[in-house]
Amino acid sequence: MTPEELLRLLADPERLSIVGSVASSPKTQRELVEELSLPPHRVRRHLAKLTAADVVGVDPDRRTYRLRAETLREAAKEAGPSRDPGLALGAVYDDEETVLRSYFRGGRLSEIPAKHQKRAVVLGRLALEFEVGVRYTEREVNETLKRFLDDYASLRRYLVDEGYLSRERGEYWRSGGPVDL
Repeated sequence: MTPEELLRLLADPERLSIVGSVASSPKTQRELVEELSLPPHRVRRHLAKLTAADVVGVDPDRRTYRLRAETLREAAKEAGPSRDPGLALGAVYDDEETVLRSYFRGGRLSEIPAKHQKRAVVLGRLALEFEVGVRYTEREVNETLKRFLDDYASLRRYLVDEGYLSRERGEYWRSGGPVDL
C-alpha cells in the first residue's frame, strides 16, 4: 500500500478513531463498539479494511486487535526524503521534493546539479543549515557542508556566488534562501 493510499484509508474519522483506540491498547471488536459508540457492523467493516491494509493486526486469539506501527513507519519512510541528519523532511512543492530525492542519498548530496534551477533547490536546502543572523567562520561553514559533500569548497563557493551566504573578512552569514518559520 502506498503512503497516499494509507492516508486515504485513515482519512475516515471512524477508522482513524479505531486506529487511535487500538494504538493506546489492544482491543476487541466489542470494546471498540462500546468505547467509540459505533454500530458493530461499521466497526467490523472498518476493522476488515484496516486489517487488509496491515495497519491493524489480529492476535492469535482472533478477537483482539492491535496497531501495527511498523506499517505506519514504513509509509512515513517511503513518503518523504530521508530523516538522516541535515536533510529536509519535505519540500514546499512537489518539484522541489523530486529534486531533493534525486540528489540526496542517505543524507548526503550525490552531486552538485549542473542545471541552475535544480542547483537552486539544493542550495536553498543547504542554506537552511545556517541560521539567519549568526556569523560563521570559514571552518564552521566547511564542517557543515562537509556533512553533505566532500567537495565542500565548491558548495561554499556556489552558496556565496548564488547569494545564499555572504562573506566578509573570513566570516559568513546567511543572506538568502528559504526561511523556516
